[in-house]
Amino acid sequence: MATANLIQHPKANLGIPSTPYSSSSSASLKKKKWSNFLPILVVLVVIAEITFLGHLDVVENVDMVNSWADSFYHSNPAPELVDSCEAWLEKEDSVPYSRDFDKDPILGIMTCGIGCKFGDESSKKPDAGFGTPQSSGTAAVLRSMEAATYYPENNIGKARRRGYDIVMTTSLSSDVPVGYFSWAEYDIMAPVQPKIASAVAAAFISNCGALNFRLQALIGLEKENVNIDSYGACRRNRDGKVDKVEALKHYKFSLAFENSNEEDYVTEKFFQSLVAGAIPVVIGAPNIQHFSPGPGSLLHIKELTDVDSVAKRMKYLAGNESAFNESLRWKYDGPSDSFKALVDMAAVHSACRLCIFLATKIQEKEENRPEFQNRPCKCTRGSRTTYHIYVRERGRFHTESIFLRCVLFVCNWESDKLTIEALSSAVVQKFRLLKHVPIWKSERPESIRGGNELKLYKIYPVGLTARQGLYTFKLNHSSDLRKHIESHPCAKFEVIFV
Repeated sequence: MATANLIQHPKANLGIPSTPYSSSSSASLKKKKWSNFLPILVVLVVIAEITFLGHLDVVENVDMVNSWADSFYHSNPAPELVDSCEAWLEKEDSVPYSRDFDKDPILGIMTCGIGCKFGDESSKKPDAGFGTPQSSGTAAVLRSMEAATYYPENNIGKARRRGYDIVMTTSLSSDVPVGYFSWAEYDIMAPVQPKIASAVAAAFISNCGALNFRLQALIGLEKENVNIDSYGACRRNRDGKVDKVEALKHYKFSLAFENSNEEDYVTEKFFQSLVAGAIPVVIGAPNIQHFSPGPGSLLHIKELTDVDSVAKRMKYLAGNESAFNESLRWKYDGPSDSFKALVDMAAVHSACRLCIFLATKIQEKEENRPEFQNRPCKCTRGSRTTYHIYVRERGRFHTESIFLRCVLFVCNWESDKLTIEALSSAVVQKFRLLKHVPIWKSERPESIRGGNELKLYKIYPVGLTARQGLYTFKLNHSSDLRKHIESHPCAKFEVIFV
């Protein structure tokens, strides 16, 4: 560092004679000594100013501190750093992958935003195929929307043991979830119709031998004097030859009773209820609240012993118009961000998400090569360190470069200014600059598409499951972000806009 040279003893190997100094030389030396301490005083002033400006945006702090530091320290970076750190990192970190998916697309999958093809090419081995076994180099894929309760092979662990490389089920913990939710499939924001049916609830249950307690719950609600029109084979008292959704629109409640109580197993029974504006009374997924479009928008019978309390709640809501309408407020004000983030996933077809998953895994494997491991991924210039990370929107393959900056003496574990807020701000700023259009924009109902603003809902490392990205992963402190970026050079993140 320049200061190390400035504060050396004047006789230390600098070729200065050892004869006594004249008074003028002594005065000059004193003056020089004081000037030698000037950079240290500057540093102290900088630290004081940073503390004072601690609540300002981190990027502003960086720019101001660097302007002060540069006025006293004329550092001489290596020639390759003469350009900005951003430009240098963009160049040095851009190691080409051996496979260009635009020219050599993923085979076995339908046409998507990334280079993918559905079908066979005799001259090339497919990257993936449904079923097992597959030939070497071809990933075996299991795809099913049935509950593992009835089809044990759909259990993720069992599927792995059977030789499947990629699992696609309704579980949000599977590699590529294939849920029943979809903006395109269901007109979820359809207007609420008058509730003119004499009964308060409707049921369409035909499998009377389900392995859970749904039939007992149906009988229990009837015993609690909840008036139910049953259109299915179980406890039928109405002609079942009707359009289900149109029929449900006239009822205040819909008995969305699944045939198994399995996490994430939420079928059309639930989503058709939302379309109809009938409050779903749910037996099924224990985490059904993750699928809720708004507060109070569903009733959950977790155990058979809940029937009594749920029956009382149904009768209360049926007789209290304002309370009932409050449960449907999401229909008028729009669903919650968490609901939109879940359903938006289906804006990209599951086959395309499989393609993205495969391509991502192929690149992750290639990133073990020395060329990738030796990328700088960060650049220190003067008092500033710039970190290079990559970000993509969920449902897209290609990433964008994001640069985060911190300042010497500030970028540390105790007083970290490499913050989550700074990352979020940098992501939104970059995608705004690109005039980015969220991938779900054309899929969502027009009433909830919003304007041109970008609202960041989640950010998480590439490679997590949908469950982790939506519900469990969280950067609790900015130090967590710093640790992740330091331990994962050129880290890749995925974002969800709502």
